[in-house]
Amino acid sequence: MHDAPPTVPPTAPDSPAPAPRGRLDRYFGLTARGATLGGEIRGGIVTFVAMAYIVVLNPIILSGGTDVAGDNLGFAQVAATTSLTAGAMTILFGLVARLPFAFAAGLGINSFLAVSVVGQVTWPEAMGLVVINGLLIVLLAVTGLRRMIFDAVPLALKTAITVGIGLFIAFIGLVNAGFVQSTGLSSPPVGLGVDGSIATVPTLLFVLTLLVTAILLARKVKGALLIGLVGGTVASVVVEAIWHLGPKVAADGAVNPGGWSLTVPELPASIVSLPDLSLVGQISFGSFERIGVLAATMLVFTLLFTNFFDAMGTFTGLSREADLADERGNFPRLRSALIVEGVGAVAGGLTSSSSNTVFLESGTGIGEGARTGIANLVTGVLFLLAMFITPLTTIVPTEIASAALVIVGALMMSQIRLLDLTDISVLIPVFLTVIVMPMTYSIADGIGAGFVSWVIVRSLSGAARTISPLLWVVAAGFVVFFARGPIEMLLGG
Repeated sequence: MHDAPPTVPPTAPDSPAPAPRGRLDRYFGLTARGATLGGEIRGGIVTFVAMAYIVVLNPIILSGGTDVAGDNLGFAQVAATTSLTAGAMTILFGLVARLPFAFAAGLGINSFLAVSVVGQVTWPEAMGLVVINGLLIVLLAVTGLRRMIFDAVPLALKTAITVGIGLFIAFIGLVNAGFVQSTGLSSPPVGLGVDGSIATVPTLLFVLTLLVTAILLARKVKGALLIGLVGGTVASVVVEAIWHLGPKVAADGAVNPGGWSLTVPELPASIVSLPDLSLVGQISFGSFERIGVLAATMLVFTLLFTNFFDAMGTFTGLSREADLADERGNFPRLRSALIVEGVGAVAGGLTSSSSNTVFLESGTGIGEGARTGIANLVTGVLFLLAMFITPLTTIVPTEIASAALVIVGALMMSQIRLLDLTDISVLIPVFLTVIVMPMTYSIADGIGAGFVSWVIVRSLSGAARTISPLLWVVAAGFVVFFARGPIEMLLGG
């Protein structure tokens, strides 16, 4: 029952559903989901373009962390395994779950590994913890417990998660584009551009790409997101060739406020390079001996909660954006999707690319028409090719990709119209879910704030009987998650 195909409304009263046209259509459900092969291909390409930055950003984050043995991961090796794992997991998910949700190294977990975990253990030991985290997620999915938790979440919170993710990715886009920046002050902590002005060419190109894409979408032009991304990238390459803006932070650490935030849009001298996959299989489970069972268990607990609920929130948001969720917020092949997502964590640990999970940027492909796993096949193949053409993937600047994120964030936030917020006991948990995600840069934190406040506010306002016992358990787990710092200090003592 879990993997039953979605129910599709008839095209006319009492008329039969359209018949599939061939094996590909029958397997992926193209006709059943109102999708087209062209839309799937465009969606797959757009998703890859929006996600390509991970091939550069993930190595920057992971290679910057020095472990207790004084070792670092090589940039080129991490770039290669990042592409390999993202490609393999995206294709696997497309074939098994048949959904247009692409995979790559999760940004929250890779930062946690590089900043917190490897200060206590070695890189192979850190990746061993990631593998254990993934195996636990697979176990929860296989036993059905992960599905039960998913089902226990009220529809209002599922919708709030979608809206919160929309606000979150729009905020990420605005920050990455330099449209919103830290002021360096306690109040206000963030502001518009540079000293309240749009003062850099990359940010101006972001604004222009955003407006052009929005106009194309409003005029219902097919391929609007792809046109915006390609057009913005071409314009950026031309601008860089003329003005040589360079990176915002140079290799020697010098800061250039008017430069590009992550990738400089210039044609590389060499397009093809052979991948170095020497990090594959470099794991160890010696962390339990090095730092003790309790401390290692707390690290696994943190990884598990972050991985588990980040993915749950993203699945919820993307499935609703693709119109694949039913009235309870569930989507086709949910159990298979949850199992494969756990496998992504295992694969990320085994390749030292960090836990791989479903990516919010998949929404850009959905906005382009992707509705089935065919889009994932396109995205996955492009990631595998990126192992050999890593220099080419750096052409698309973050500022241009950010325009697509803001557009998709706006589309996802439109789900707020489905909620009745006249009940204060619903409004407060929904609001906290939505607002905490972008403010903390964490989907898991937003979900946790929503779950805990839902249980407390609803139960003390006379609606305790409507709360699933499992939601009480999960909320209690989030209380521990939020208090993990003091708990770790007590364990360390």
